[in-house]
Amino acid sequence: MSTDPESNTVECAGKTAGGRACALRDACGSRASALREIRRWATADRMPEESDGISLARSVTEHVRGKGKHFLSDRVRVMLSDIRRRHGVDRPFLDAFLDCVLDKHEGRFQNRTYLALPVLELLMDHRDAALSADRMSTLLMADVVRFEIEAAAGSPAGSGRDRPDAATLSTRLRHALRLVPTGLGAPEADDLPSRLAHTPRSRLEGLADGLPRPPANDRARWFDVTVQPVSVVHDEYFFIRVLQTHEMHFTAMVESVKKVIGALRAGNPEGAAELVERVVVMFERAATLFRVVATMRAEQFSAFRQYTQGASAIQSEQYKRFEGLCGVPTVPRLRSSAFTSVPVVRAESEDPGHDTVTRAYRELRNAGGPGRAGWDRLDTAISRLESGHQRWKSAHRGLAARMLGDAHGSGYTDGVPYLTRCLENRLFWQLDTSA
Repeated sequence: MSTDPESNTVECAGKTAGGRACALRDACGSRASALREIRRWATADRMPEESDGISLARSVTEHVRGKGKHFLSDRVRVMLSDIRRRHGVDRPFLDAFLDCVLDKHEGRFQNRTYLALPVLELLMDHRDAALSADRMSTLLMADVVRFEIEAAAGSPAGSGRDRPDAATLSTRLRHALRLVPTGLGAPEADDLPSRLAHTPRSRLEGLADGLPRPPANDRARWFDVTVQPVSVVHDEYFFIRVLQTHEMHFTAMVESVKKVIGALRAGNPEGAAELVERVVVMFERAATLFRVVATMRAEQFSAFRQYTQGASAIQSEQYKRFEGLCGVPTVPRLRSSAFTSVPVVRAESEDPGHDTVTRAYRELRNAGGPGRAGWDRLDTAISRLESGHQRWKSAHRGLAARMLGDAHGSGYTDGVPYLTRCLENRLFWQLDTSA
């Protein structure tokens, strides 16, 4: 077989036997079609006004997943950059999408673009429950389950050739399904992982029919192009989706914590307690994601992690925003790389007018707010949130220790030692809710 250096396709006709040859021919045709669409946009003087660019985004995504974003050819990068310049104007989804695709090659690679958050954020609408941050987290995990099932049903010659073994896949799906309300029915959903080992490949894809899907509208069409892996390693797809889900959880928690502050400012500690209790549940769901990530094989992680230097969860704005809304972090914390890596959020936390749960709590309590019953419930809820946050950090550190060992973090921290020091941080360090 010979390889075309531009398209990375394989001349497969007559060179391999049976189904493998067919699978390779299908891949060749698909990649060639994707490149033709990219060239069409690159050479067009003008595109139809009604075109939002989704057809191009699908072709680019197909090309990227066949090569890895890190390995895009110079020619493709130049074409995409020119397309963005000429056709991205007045097409916000296409502009954001191409910004994410080209991040590594323009020296802008970071957590936000690696996770295609600019595109996901355009998808979300707080006025539409179907596309809220909380709903988006469900859709992302449903996509993980669907991706794994479809990979398991695929040809061994396809992109799933390095997929996990049956036992690992079963564990991965079992934990992922805990985060996905399905239409399968409880017994079917619980039994899905074990059924994969005994179901013919031709029927596997039908098992995912009950999983939630994005709504059928123009905005939601962009959901499927929000995974742009740097490599062709199988596990990177689900890893990206899990990190995106974490971001959605913290986005939802940020909104809830703002409502907690509002309840306290309205003199309602009972209402604030109820809202904090909801945040506790969200944190428990977020912690479950570490169990999903724990099914990733260390060799798979190492295979693509070498291309993700510069993009790190330490750059998560929503996590730091959540932390800063609970209470202004200590001065050493604000001066650490955790906050210097997110300067916008750091500035918010240092603003003298920045409101927090801690500040609203103390001012209402000092003013002789409502009776003891409401405060007791709120104190208990805050203590549970603090404990949940500590368990979440401990789980993160434990997973990193297993996956990273002595390696440095991809955000240029010292890795596990950094996460160990973070265990000392508290959300409500200025409050005493233990009484």
